[in-house]
Amino acid sequence: MRVLVVEDEQLLADAVAEGLRRESFAVDVAYDGDGALRRLGVNEYDVLILDRDLPVVDGDEVCRHVSATLPETRILMLTAASAVTERVAGLSLGADDYLGKPFAFAELVARVRALGRRARAAAPPVLERGDLRLDPNRREVQRSGHYVALTRKEFAVLEELLRADGAVVSAEQLLERAWDEHIDPFTNVLRVTVMTLRRKLGDPPVIETVAGVGYQIP
Repeated sequence: MRVLVVEDEQLLADAVAEGLRRESFAVDVAYDGDGALRRLGVNEYDVLILDRDLPVVDGDEVCRHVSATLPETRILMLTAASAVTERVAGLSLGADDYLGKPFAFAELVARVRALGRRARAAAPPVLERGDLRLDPNRREVQRSGHYVALTRKEFAVLEELLRADGAVVSAEQLLERAWDEHIDPFTNVLRVTVMTLRRKLGDPPVIETVAGVGYQIP
């Protein structure tokens, strides 16, 4: 899942982004509304975490733009203005959810996951294919009933492959959804990640390489 955090308090924005990365999200950050619009024009995001009070371009304007032009991107407003009238106003602008500051990080993660499920085609809460089982909420992977310890990126790549339900996922798609905008498109990090995933998941191999196209779990 790819998330854009837009918050002008840089320490808070960076802390939220780092916490979400630890939960295996791919996260980009913008510190003003103009930066948010530029990133939204280049990248596809499942969830936008948006502060209402932003410099350069107001958060409300960003919300209107996303609601009108990017209907598949879900919006979570994250703001100190948490009165009922403010929440109603935010939702009326097109936000999908509203979380007031201060907030519990666990609640933020739960809301982002819920919005991410709505942003994509419906998928079961637990992903299974053959003897492979992945639980996104518990961040657990099992093969043939045995737990498999994965890094955050390995988990994210495996989740994307399982969500494809047997279809081929291109390298570009995996880099976009499991990393962030700073990833070098010519890096070999994806190839190495897939190689270690295959080793950890054991035999017989479950991830196939489709030459010149990408990867799949058939």
